Amino acid sequence: MDFVAIVTPNHAHYGTAKLALENGFAVICDTPLCFNLKEARSLKRLVEKTGLLFALTHNYTGYPMVKQAREMVAKGRLGRIRKIVVEYPQGWLSTRLEATAQKQAAWRTDPQRSGIAGAMGDIGTHAENLAEYITGLQIVRLCADLHTFVKGRALDDDGSVLLQFDNGARGILYASQISAGEENNLRIRIYGEKGGLEWAQMEPNTLLVRWLDKPLEVLRTGGPSLYPVAAAHTRIPAGHPEGYLEAFANIYRNFAYCLRAQLSGKKVKAVYRDFPTVDDGIRGMRFIEKVVASSRSKQKWTKF
Repeated sequence: MDFVAIVTPNHAHYGTAKLALENGFAVICDTPLCFNLKEARSLKRLVEKTGLLFALTHNYTGYPMVKQAREMVAKGRLGRIRKIVVEYPQGWLSTRLEATAQKQAAWRTDPQRSGIAGAMGDIGTHAENLAEYITGLQIVRLCADLHTFVKGRALDDDGSVLLQFDNGARGILYASQISAGEENNLRIRIYGEKGGLEWAQMEPNTLLVRWLDKPLEVLRTGGPSLYPVAAAHTRIPAGHPEGYLEAFANIYRNFAYCLRAQLSGKKVKAVYRDFPTVDDGIRGMRFIEKVVASSRSKQKWTKF
């Protein structure tokens, strides 16, 4: 056995990962990284001490067109980024589903297993990670409003956050599990000085590119003229759905390539060294804590 995959509820991440690392095993872990930021920082120190690989399954970063979007931003195609709008609405917790013994709802709405945030911890962290991953920017300040709509629920089921990024860009993040009728409608729009991008998880093969002085471009997975990083993460012929499981598979594959290279003393191509790490997990946990703190604060704007 070469690594441990952790797919448990949040409260069981840290202890399992700690034992695995202490016993010489690399780790790939579900999100969010830990139960709280203190655990996350402790885990990072252990990863650094052992030198073992650690991956986090922010699986939306595994989609080919997300890779394409990231590369377009990195190459300056959009110019300086000004605005980021990211949303993740779901509707499955519009009623008190956790009271019906539905296991997925039960642990996600339980502060003892989920942590201090509900919707914002479960799906808001994916929105935060996607915004930072594609743009290469980092959140530096935020102003949050969290709310619990379903009576009797202990954690937030809806939230909105204003964001400020380290290059001066502004953003809006919305995460909700009471948006009735929604499925997993993660969507991001990014606007720069020269143009904008739009990607939606429910139509993942398509990347829309808007320009100030040219017609709308529609880029498709497997299509011509995509960057090599997008092609390297395309698994099936163009026109076939390149979906959720393939995105997970890309993260697992890249992690496996890097682990195999580490074990054999060889090098792996840069394109395959791209997967979320413990550092992404730290930022996710900090995001959760800062959003909750901002929502409870009268001051509202909170340094990240």
